Amino acid sequence: MIGAGRGRAIGLAAGLALAALAGCGGQGGGERSGDFHVGLVFDVGGIGDKSFNDLAYAGLMQAKRELGISAEYFEPTQSGDREAALRLFAQGDADLVVGVGFLFSDDIRAVAGDFPEKQFVCVDYSWSEGQEVPPNLVGLKFREEEGSFLVGALAAMVTGTGTIGFVGGMDIPLIHKFEAGYRAGAAAVEPRTRVLVHYAGVTAEAFKNPAKGKELALAQYEQGADIIFHASGSTGLGVFEAARQKGRLVIGVDADQSAEAPGHVLTSMVKCVDRVVFEEIRRALKGDFAGGVRILGLAEGGVDYARGAENSEWLTPEREARLADFARAIAAGEIRIPLE
Repeated sequence: MIGAGRGRAIGLAAGLALAALAGCGGQGGGERSGDFHVGLVFDVGGIGDKSFNDLAYAGLMQAKRELGISAEYFEPTQSGDREAALRLFAQGDADLVVGVGFLFSDDIRAVAGDFPEKQFVCVDYSWSEGQEVPPNLVGLKFREEEGSFLVGALAAMVTGTGTIGFVGGMDIPLIHKFEAGYRAGAAAVEPRTRVLVHYAGVTAEAFKNPAKGKELALAQYEQGADIIFHASGSTGLGVFEAARQKGRLVIGVDADQSAEAPGHVLTSMVKCVDRVVFEEIRRALKGDFAGGVRILGLAEGGVDYARGAENSEWLTPEREARLADFARAIAAGEIRIPLE
């Protein structure tokens, strides 16, 4: 998809296009280089998901403004587009290539191996202990279960029915981490809390099906849930619609999603994707790029929960203090959270 009014389109196999964004010479800690090029390929859903992809875009645009880089982005429409776009950027003048989402893990690992002179970042990198990572690739992983524990604990404090819900996107281990943390947090507050769980599907399409999200959420609300946590990309937009329709509460994901259903969003489990994308671009620009896997949880500032005027009604000082105690214990390793 070409960004309107933002520059040139570059040809890609099968008629794909990239949106080019010329560097604007912004300021950033004294760093300035319109000659440094970043190519970013989005996850399924693309710009406008009001969540994961939009955060990555915000980090890219912050780097453009503050560091003076030039940037290009591409929104894939099918699985084969991801590797093709990564390779096109690597073959071109991109100094740093960023893939957003776990679905990029295998492709970006292969492309990084083929272009050792280029630098690569994968957000939400899928990695197993002991797995080799190319020296020119940074894999960023988040401890989603830690932030999910906190929003689960809050849900158990707030629920009036004793039943809460979880709507996941694709039924895979990554999303199971959200569910497991949510369950554990709720149980830490009230072991008798009932948690309803549904997934939207088993393919990547499960992250971009708002109609399915609404259907699942309405079913959970009908079964007595008064709070639902979604970890489902743009499928979650349907969960917000259901919350508005039924007058219930919802918990957002990745970004602060309070604007999606004002008065109905208890909080959001925030992954600081914008910050880490900006930081990795800054590192590469300064010459501080170092390959490897970085795991970001509460202790590293990689995850959190949203708080502000929009949800102050439910986030009483007593509840915030209890959540802070949980966060300290998790960061210190005193609370072990299951991943499944």
